Amino acid sequence: MAKLPQEEHPVKAFGWAARDKSGHLSPFHFSRRATGEEDVQFKVLYCGICHSDVHHIKNEWGFAMYPMVPGHEIVGEVTEIGSKVRKFKVGDKVGVGCMVNSCRSCDNCDNDLENYCPKIIPTYSSINQDGTLTQGGYSDVMVSNEHFVVHIPDSLPLDAAAPLLCAGITTYSPLKYFGLDKPGMHIGVVGLGGLGHVAVKFAKAFGVKVTVISTSLGKKDEALGHLGADSFLISKDEEQMQAAMGTMDGILDTVSAFHPLLPLIGLLKSHGKLIMLGAPDRPLELPVFPLLAGRKIIAGSGIGGMKETQEMLDFAAKHNITADIEVIPVDYLNTAIARLEKADVKYRFVIDIGNTLKRT
Repeated sequence: MAKLPQEEHPVKAFGWAARDKSGHLSPFHFSRRATGEEDVQFKVLYCGICHSDVHHIKNEWGFAMYPMVPGHEIVGEVTEIGSKVRKFKVGDKVGVGCMVNSCRSCDNCDNDLENYCPKIIPTYSSINQDGTLTQGGYSDVMVSNEHFVVHIPDSLPLDAAAPLLCAGITTYSPLKYFGLDKPGMHIGVVGLGGLGHVAVKFAKAFGVKVTVISTSLGKKDEALGHLGADSFLISKDEEQMQAAMGTMDGILDTVSAFHPLLPLIGLLKSHGKLIMLGAPDRPLELPVFPLLAGRKIIAGSGIGGMKETQEMLDFAAKHNITADIEVIPVDYLNTAIARLEKADVKYRFVIDIGNTLKRT
């Protein structure tokens, strides 16, 4: 007979979980493994709400596992370390992002690209090496192998740093890998949400010219005045889009909804790169001829490896980059999810776990 979630492991844990594809979240008792010799256990203080959490809790991508404690933008304070842990000590401020393990032996893992490991174990809605479900950061305690834990620099506030563990690395990594981090280059950022607003901040810190591309004129003042973008395009305005044809070295497309790619490809210079970061729940149309006429590239990028994630956080600390957040109590979770589905947040909800999650 299968054990109850609260009986699987010795460390008692409490969080909020979805039980089915309705996506409704409610209090949930479960358990974490004991701190192994290479493990770090920490008290969760804050956890960001990523748009992928919404896709997962409602099984919109088709591979949800219930009961599900979401959350992969997790920060807190170390309470216990294993005997072989060398990088962390009790009291350190730390974080866990989108993965908690990988095979550690394939080519990707050997090259600090654990995020592309075929045997990656995501932070939640996956199967641990012991056969139990992984559970995320909408909870009060976390246990992870030290390799998948990062230091949060002292100068970064924990609440506003939490979203960097997903939104931050998801935008930082492609800027670096695809060579879109050179001063004087011109990039576009499609969508000004949780990913997009952080993309603008990192690109500006690299010295890049940034154009925000959006369907909403209402975001223009925010993009230019608050986030420091250099220009703003309404993607539905044909005159504006025509005037910007062939002007961009690259584009980060952060939109998770179905949308046309052809207008975006037209904005690229020859050899330009359109990098897909959002994950729509149905296939997009791929126009090939515009790619041939200019040797243009459409590529994808997903989070980053552990070495690069720490590099991103250190860069963020140096340049004072944090997410723009709305901190919420845990009992506001379902309302926050509903608002997030309507893009009614600037720009990331962060749950105050430490002060508002109380075991019942």
